[in-house]
Amino acid sequence: MKNLILKLLDKKKYRDIKNENKKKKKLEFYYSNINEKILENFEVIKRKKELNFSHSGHLGDLVYSLATIKSLSKDHKCNLFIKANKKMPIKYFNHPSGEVYLDERLINLFLPLVKSQRYLNNVKIYDDEKIDIDLDLFREIPIDIKFHSIRWYMHLTGVQFDMSSQFLDIENHKSITNNIVIVRSPRYRNDFINYNFLDNIKDKIICVGLKSEFEDLKKSITHLEYYNCKDFLELAQIIKACKLFIGNECFAYSVAEGLKIPRLLEASPDFPVVFPVGDKAYDFYHQIHFEEFFKKLYKDI
Repeated sequence: MKNLILKLLDKKKYRDIKNENKKKKKLEFYYSNINEKILENFEVIKRKKELNFSHSGHLGDLVYSLATIKSLSKDHKCNLFIKANKKMPIKYFNHPSGEVYLDERLINLFLPLVKSQRYLNNVKIYDDEKIDIDLDLFREIPIDIKFHSIRWYMHLTGVQFDMSSQFLDIENHKSITNNIVIVRSPRYRNDFINYNFLDNIKDKIICVGLKSEFEDLKKSITHLEYYNCKDFLELAQIIKACKLFIGNECFAYSVAEGLKIPRLLEASPDFPVVFPVGDKAYDFYHQIHFEEFFKKLYKDI
C-alpha cells in the first residue's frame, strides 16, 4: 500500500527506490552465487596445467567458447566435456534438440569436428568428470547477455585475445569446393532481408542446413542445391572450401567465423550477440547493404 501511494504521489522517488532495490538484489545474488565461481576460475587457471571445461550448448555457443579454450591451450592441456539433455528454461522456435540445449544425436554429429582441433586434448560427452571451468556460468550472471558471444567466455576466465584470429583449423572438403554456401536458420532472422537477388547469380549455391531451411530458401533461389552432410566436420570442410559463406546467427555461421573465411552475416536486431571480426567479413541489417557487401566480396573472390 505504501509503495502504491508513493507511486501515485512521487513517481520519481518511486522509480529511484525501485531501481535501488533491483540493484541491491542483483548485487546480493552476484556475491552469493557468482563472484566465488569467478574467483575459482581465476585461481584454477593460475594453479593447474590441465583444465577440464564443460558446456551444455547451444552448438554455436559451444563453437564460440573454443576461441577462449584455444587461447588457454597455449599454457594448459585442455579437455572439453559436453553435457547432454540440459533442459532450456524457455522454448525456442524450431530448435533442433527440442526442449534441451543439445541432445546426444547433435553431440555425436558435433564430436568429429571438435575432436579434430589439435588444441583439445580430450573431448567427450560429460560423464561425471571433475570440472574446473563451467562454461554455462555466463547464463547465471544477472546481466543482459546481448553482447558479443565470444566475450561471454573471455569474461568468465579473464582471458583476452585477438578475436580476428582463426580458432578452428579444418581441411578443405575434397570434392565440394569453390561454391557459395548458405545456411539460414528460422531463428534470429532479420525480417527486412530477402535473398531473391541471388537467383541471378550463376555460381553454384549450396545449402548445408536442414532440409526445411533449404526448401524455404529455394523459393528465393531457384537453382539452389542441397547437400546433406554426414556430420558437422564435413559441414565445416565444405564451409572452409567455399568461395563465400552467407548465414544468419546459426551454428554454421559460428563455424565460418571460426574459420575466418569470406562471410556475410544476416544480423539479428532482436538478439545481437554475433559479429564478424576480421577481414572479408560484413554484417548487415538492411537489404541494400546486403547486396552491396555481397558484390564487394564476390568481386574479390
